[in-house]
Amino acid sequence: MAELSDFLPYLVFIIGLMVGSFLNVVIYRLPIMMYRGWRKECIEFLELAPEAVPVPQGAGNVQITEEEPFNLALPLSRCSSCKTPIKPYHNIPVLSYLFLRGKCAHCGAGISFRYPAIELLTAVLSAVVAWHFGYTLQAVFALLLTWSLVALSFIDVDHHLLPDSINLPVLWLGLLLSLFGFYTDAHASIIGAAAGYGSLWIVYHLFKLATGKEGMGFGDFKLLALFGAWLGWQSLPLIILLSALTGAVFGIASILFAKRDHAAPIPFGPYLAVAGWIALIWGDAINRLYLNSVGL
Repeated sequence: MAELSDFLPYLVFIIGLMVGSFLNVVIYRLPIMMYRGWRKECIEFLELAPEAVPVPQGAGNVQITEEEPFNLALPLSRCSSCKTPIKPYHNIPVLSYLFLRGKCAHCGAGISFRYPAIELLTAVLSAVVAWHFGYTLQAVFALLLTWSLVALSFIDVDHHLLPDSINLPVLWLGLLLSLFGFYTDAHASIIGAAAGYGSLWIVYHLFKLATGKEGMGFGDFKLLALFGAWLGWQSLPLIILLSALTGAVFGIASILFAKRDHAAPIPFGPYLAVAGWIALIWGDAINRLYLNSVGL
């Protein structure tokens, strides 16, 4: 007879689909909200006329007017082509996309495959977290971290931004959790946060001193500090190594197969996120395997 824990990954998979649908909203809207906020600050600080500073545009060249409320709740989801509001039964994760064959129900315009892909990715990662941690508070907080990493990764891909509004609260949460020994102890967490930020800060300034260019953004420092806070300083070498390897593989592949300009900037946040998530789930096993292989 199947135990209750056997059904947890399937339940969390369904929850992950719904969360992935919301993350699509966050990934699309949060950067626009940030741009609008920066625009307003520029107008007020520099005392410029509003028409002198362009209004940011959303994905798909959908103009967002200043009069229209724009946040994670409003306006309601709508087609980027015909602007028809999307009915709730046309917004069911993955299933609606398949039923509508990837097209708007009203005008027939194509819907990006990325939306169901993010929903599926979030669901699969969530199920793995549930399978690994089981019915524990560690699983709950690991899910919050996983969902945050999905949003950060795709925002970084689209805009080369790692928003503080996601990065910093999750970092502080990791420090607080260490007080209760969830993933590491407070001593390792505090050192990990400082070492994570400081290590990339040093690399950034050395690279800038040597080349005169900025090799990465400050959001990357905060993201590695986040992992140091959650997993302790001991996890940082593995995360740095995995992120460097992942970045190198994807970077070379994109140059060879996607004909990407080798001088074009590549966001490092997604590679840090992948490495950090792997360390969250399998970090201890990987470290033990390494230590056993070298006879320690």
